[in-house]
Amino acid sequence: MPGMARIVLGLASSHTPQLNTPPEMWPLHGENDKTNPWLFDRTGKRVSYDEALAAADPGLPARELTPEKQRERHAAAQQAVARLQETLAEAAPDVIVVFGDDQAEIFPHQFRPALMVHWGEMAPNMPDLFTRAPYEAGRQAGWAYGPERATIPIQPRLGKHIVDCLIDRGFDVASSTKLDNDMGLGHAYGFIFGRIMNGKTVPMVPVILNTLYPPNQPTPGRCYQLGQAVREAIESWPEDARVAVAGSGGLSHFIIDEEIDQRFISALRSKKAEDFARLPRERLESGTGELRSWTAAAGALEGLHLSFMEYYPCYRSPAGTGVAMGFALWR
Repeated sequence: MPGMARIVLGLASSHTPQLNTPPEMWPLHGENDKTNPWLFDRTGKRVSYDEALAAADPGLPARELTPEKQRERHAAAQQAVARLQETLAEAAPDVIVVFGDDQAEIFPHQFRPALMVHWGEMAPNMPDLFTRAPYEAGRQAGWAYGPERATIPIQPRLGKHIVDCLIDRGFDVASSTKLDNDMGLGHAYGFIFGRIMNGKTVPMVPVILNTLYPPNQPTPGRCYQLGQAVREAIESWPEDARVAVAGSGGLSHFIIDEEIDQRFISALRSKKAEDFARLPRERLESGTGELRSWTAAAGALEGLHLSFMEYYPCYRSPAGTGVAMGFALWR
């Protein structure tokens, strides 16, 4: 309809530091997993590295942890990121709605809403992903990750419209128009802004989900409904705007769960809300919970075609730790 907003592109990407460092550094990430407090098994139980190692496939090192395999996985992931960058640049949207998570960049552990939309004029960029030592080492090794900027521009009119529409649809959504000086949008949004935009500025509407911290993570089914409601909000926004939608994070980590990843990818292809609703919550703890961001994006993008889907389980230790990286495009 003339004069109304329309969704012209969808994308989703992992945003792990492992993606932004050379493969020669992946064993260092694996070594750090020996003290990683966010290791969960398939029952949703927190486990130690030694417990994960005892339960891991003994054939994993020979199959997945060779330097050759890690270089192969890394190169494929970089090519997928490049495709997302190029496609976003070609689509040239006026605004991008990003579903992502917060990992204490905004909210303290004692206060964590399940859902928030930020609709101020701008937001500080606090991409922990870009300031940690692995990123600096990667930059020194010659890897380019896109520019770092102090602020992320926001599209407040669309953000406010989405809040109003979500309230009408029965979502109890928190909202913000200003983040204090010591707070800002974290790595889920900094990655899209700094790496996927790749130097081009597209105003953003951040939709922030609690993907990580019990007990109030939204269910996968509810995340899909959220995406559907956001799509309706976008399509009812009375401005002539080309809109992109993105999901930031995932797939399974920090213990890779290829089975749940494949179930999830099947749900993406089926476009059936019930397939997302059937994903077991106990398998969505720790970083794997970021599948919720992809799920919300998929709900918003169910009218588009999933034209590109790449999956690379990037292991980094014999205990099966790592990040299963996923990259997707909807056109």
